[in-house]
Amino acid sequence: MRLHHLRLQAFGPFAATHTIDFDALSADGLFLLHGDTGAGKSTIFAAICFALYGKPPGDRDLLLRSHHAPADLLTEITLEVTLAGRRLRIHRTPAQMRPKRSGEGETSHKPETRLSEWAADTHGQGHWEASSKSHQEASAEITDLLGMSRDQFCQVVLLPQNEFTRFLHADAHGRRELLGKLFRTGRFSFIERWLNDHSRTTEKNRDAARADVLRLAERIHQAAGNDLSSEHTAPTPEDPHTLTAPARAWAQDLLHVSHTHHDQTLQAAATAKENLTRQQTLEAAARELHQQQATYASARQRLDLLQEQTPHQDTLVQRRDRARRAQRAAPQLHAADTAADDHARTQRAERSAREHLLPEHTDLDAGQLETAEQRTRAEAAVLTALIPEEDTVRRLTAELERVDTDRQDFATQQRTSQDWLEAEPDRRRALEVRRDAARQAEQEGRRHHDTLNSLGARIEAAKRRDTHLGHVAEAEQHLADAQEATTRTGRTYLTIRRQRTDGMAAELAATLTDGTPCPVCGSCTHPAPAAPQDGLPTRQDEQDAEAVHEQAKAAQAAAAAALHDFREQAATATGEAGETSLTDLHTQHSALDAELAATLDRAADQGAVEEELRTLDTEHTARTEQHNTATAGLSARNADYDTLTQQLTELTGKLTTARGTHPTVAARADELTRTANRLKEAAEASRSLAVAVQTLTHRSDQATAAAKAHGFDTLALAQQALLSDEDLQAIEEEITQWREDCAVHTAVLEDPTLQQAATQPPADLDTAAAARAATDDQHAAAAAAASAAHTRNQALTALTAELDTAVQRLGPLEAAHTTARHLAELVTGNSPSARIRMQLEAYVLAARLEEVVTAANTRLHIMSEGRYTLSHSDHQAARGARSGLGLQITDSWTGRPRKTDTLSGGESFFASLSLALGLADVVTHEAGGNPLDTLFIDEGFGTLDEDTLLKVLDVLDSLHAHDRTVGVISHVPELRRRIAQRLHVRKSPTGSTLTHLTEAAG
Repeated sequence: MRLHHLRLQAFGPFAATHTIDFDALSADGLFLLHGDTGAGKSTIFAAICFALYGKPPGDRDLLLRSHHAPADLLTEITLEVTLAGRRLRIHRTPAQMRPKRSGEGETSHKPETRLSEWAADTHGQGHWEASSKSHQEASAEITDLLGMSRDQFCQVVLLPQNEFTRFLHADAHGRRELLGKLFRTGRFSFIERWLNDHSRTTEKNRDAARADVLRLAERIHQAAGNDLSSEHTAPTPEDPHTLTAPARAWAQDLLHVSHTHHDQTLQAAATAKENLTRQQTLEAAARELHQQQATYASARQRLDLLQEQTPHQDTLVQRRDRARRAQRAAPQLHAADTAADDHARTQRAERSAREHLLPEHTDLDAGQLETAEQRTRAEAAVLTALIPEEDTVRRLTAELERVDTDRQDFATQQRTSQDWLEAEPDRRRALEVRRDAARQAEQEGRRHHDTLNSLGARIEAAKRRDTHLGHVAEAEQHLADAQEATTRTGRTYLTIRRQRTDGMAAELAATLTDGTPCPVCGSCTHPAPAAPQDGLPTRQDEQDAEAVHEQAKAAQAAAAAALHDFREQAATATGEAGETSLTDLHTQHSALDAELAATLDRAADQGAVEEELRTLDTEHTARTEQHNTATAGLSARNADYDTLTQQLTELTGKLTTARGTHPTVAARADELTRTANRLKEAAEASRSLAVAVQTLTHRSDQATAAAKAHGFDTLALAQQALLSDEDLQAIEEEITQWREDCAVHTAVLEDPTLQQAATQPPADLDTAAAARAATDDQHAAAAAAASAAHTRNQALTALTAELDTAVQRLGPLEAAHTTARHLAELVTGNSPSARIRMQLEAYVLAARLEEVVTAANTRLHIMSEGRYTLSHSDHQAARGARSGLGLQITDSWTGRPRKTDTLSGGESFFASLSLALGLADVVTHEAGGNPLDTLFIDEGFGTLDEDTLLKVLDVLDSLHAHDRTVGVISHVPELRRRIAQRLHVRKSPTGSTLTHLTEAAG
C-alpha cells in the first residue's frame, strides 16, 4: 500500500479543505508529523482509515464532522492510494446533517462512497474510471486488496508505541489478546471449543450407554429373582470394566440356570396333570351314581305327592263339565249381564247429571229439562253479544293511561327544558371567563418558554464558565511551577557553563602532546600546561543542562499557551452566562419551570372550555326545540284525555248492568252456557235410563229360559258355572299335566338302571370332590411354576439379547470418548502426556511470535548495537498457568537473559519499535504478501538519548531502502532538526491547519 494524496474537508478539527501530498512527503523516505497537542495529528491517520474502511479507528463516528466548519460545507474524505498494483481514488461522505436547500432547518445527508481506478485508454491517455458507488462493494474490494481487517490495519500501519511497550512487558494472556486479534486465530479457539463440546458429547453418549447396560443388568437381576444365582460377578457402576464382557458372561450364566429350572418345572407339571386326570375320572363315576340315586328318589317322592292330589283332580273334572254345559247358554247369559251393566251405568249417569242441576231443576222430567235448556241458551246468547264491549273498555282504559303518561312526560320535559334555558346564561358567562383566562395563560406560557430557553443556555454557559475557571486556576499553578523550573534549570545551566569556561584551559591542556602545535598559540612546546581541577563539568554535562533548560522553557511556553486558552474560554463562557452563580441560575430555572408548568395547566383549559361552549350551543338548540315540542304535545294530550274519559263512563254503566254479580259479562255468559249444558245432559240421561230398564227386563227373561234348558235350576247357578275361555283352558291343562306327570314318574321308577342304583349304598360325593380338588391344586401350582419359569426364561432371553446389543454399542462409545477426551486435553494443554501446558491457539500464536521475534531482532540488533536479542520462551508459567507466549531479552554484555520489564524507557522504546516493525512484516506476509509501503510511528522518541535516536533513525532510513516510507508522529524537537520533510499541524479557535515544510528546523 502506497499513499499518494489525501484531501480533508470539514473533517475533525479541520474546518476547511486541506490536501496532503504524500508523494512529496515521502521523497526522503522519512517525514515528520508534529504539532500541538489536540491539533489533529492522529486525525490524519483516522481520515486514511475512514477512507479505506468507512470507519475511523475505534468508535469515533460522532467526531467526524468538524464543529468549526460552515453549515453548508459537507464533511468529505478523498484518498488516492495504490493497492496491490492498482491506483485507486476513494471518495467518502459520512452521514451528517446539512441545511435544507429550500426553507429553514436541517435535513439528513445520506452517506456516500465512490471508488474510481486510474486506467489508460487505447491512446495511452490516463483517466479516472468509476468502479463502484456501493458502500458495501467498495469496502469489500478495498479490504480484499489490502488483505487485512481494520483492526489489523490500525495495528500494523500505525505503530502505537505505548501499546507495544505494554505488549513487551505484558504477561502471556496480554500478548495473546493482541496476537489473536491480529492473526485472527479465533478459528483455533473454535476448534478447542468444538473438541471440548465433542468430548462432553461423547462422554454423555458413553454414560448413557453405561446407564443402559446397568439398567438392563438391574432388569435381568429383577427377572431372575432371588432363587437364581450365578458364579460370575454382576456388573456394577463402580467398576466400568464389568459393564462389557463380564456383564455378558453373567447374563448368559443366569440364562443357562433359568433354562435348567424351566425343564424341571415342566416335568413336575406333567406328573401333576396325570394325577389330576385320574382323580377327575373317579369323581365323575361318583357323581353319576349320585345322580341316578337322586333321580329315583325324586321320582318316588313326586309320584307320592301326585297321588295325594287325586280328590282335587276329581273336583276339577266336575267343575269343567258344569262349565261346558253353561258354555252352551253363554250368549243369553252374557246378554243379560250386559243389560244389567248398562242399566246400572245409565242409572248412575242420570243420578250424577241431576246432582249438578240448580235446585229448581232437580225434579223436572226430560221434556221440562229441554224447555229450561232452550230458555237459558237464549239468555247466554244476548250476553255473548256484549263481550266485545268489555275489550273496548279495557282498550279505552289502557289508552287513557297512555295519554295520561304522555301528559306527565310532556309536562316534565316542559319544566326541565324551561329550567335549563333559565340557567343557561349564567353557565355561558362562566365559560367565557374561563376561556379568556386560558388565552391569557397561553400567551404568558410562550413568554415563560422563551425565557426558560434563554436561561437554559445561560446555565450551560455557566457550567462551562465554572469548569474553565477551575482549569484557569490549575493552569496558573502549572505555569508558576513551570516558571520556577525554568528559572531553576537556567541558573543550573549558567553555573555549569561558567564552571566549564573557567576550566576550559585545563580541558585544552589535556589534549596537548609534545611536538604537536597548540590550537591556541601554535607552539609545539608546552612548558606549563594548566592542571585540571576536580569536579569541573564536562561538555556533556553542559549539553545535558542546556537540554533540561530548553525542556523547561518549552513546558513553560506550553503552560502559558494552555492558560491563555483557558482564560479565553472562561471569558467567552462568562460573557454568555454573566456573573450570576450557577446555583442562582438553577434556582431561577426551577422557579420559572414550575411557573411555566402552572401556566401551561391553566392554558390547557382552553380546549376544554371551547368544547364546552360548543356543547352548550348544541344543547341550547335541543332544549328550545324540546320545550316547544312538549308544550304542543301537552295541549293535544289534554284534549284526548277528556274525550276518552266520557266514552269510558258511558260504556262502563252498560256493562255493569249486564254482568250482575259476576266479574265480567263473559263470566256470566259462560255460567249460563254451563247451566244449559247440564240441563241437556240431565235430559239425555233420563231418556237413556228408561231405555235401559226395558232392555234389562227382556234379556233377563231370555237368559232364565236358556239356563233351565241346559240343566240349571236357576239363572244364578248357570252364571256361577260359567267360566271364561282362559279359565276353562287352565283347568283342562292342569288336569292333563297331572295325568302326564303321573305317567312320567311311573316310567322313571320302572327303569332297571335306576332300580339297581337305588339298591347300592349312597355315593360319597364330598370325598371324591375333596380328592379331586387336592390334585387340582397340585396341578395348578405345578402349572403356575412352569408358566413362571417359562415367562422368566423368555424375559431373560430377551433381556440378555438387549444386554448383548447394549454392550456392543458401549464398546465403540468408550473408545470414541477416550479419543475425544485425549484430543480435547491435548488442544487445551491439559493432557498428562503434554510436555508443556499450551493450548492450540497459544501454540499457533507461539509460532507466530517466534516469526515476529526473528523479524524484530534484525532491527533491534542495529538499534542496540548488537547488545540485545529478543527470544521467545514456552517455559511452564508460575502456579500451573498456561504457557507458550513468554518473551525475554538477552543482554550480550552479561550473556544472561532477563525479563523485558527490566529495560529502561529508551531501551523499552526501541525494543517495542522492533517488535512493531517485525509484527508489521509478519502480518503483511500473513495477509497475502501485499507490501505496506507507508508506515506511521506514533510517539515514544522522547525516551531516547541522542546516540540511540540516531540509531533508530538509521533503522527507519533503512526501511526506505526497501521502498518503504515512514511517517513519524512526535513532539521531540530533535526530530525537527533531523527530518527535512515535515507536516506541521497548527490549531486555532477557527480550526486546525496543515503546512508542508521541506527544511529541517535550525
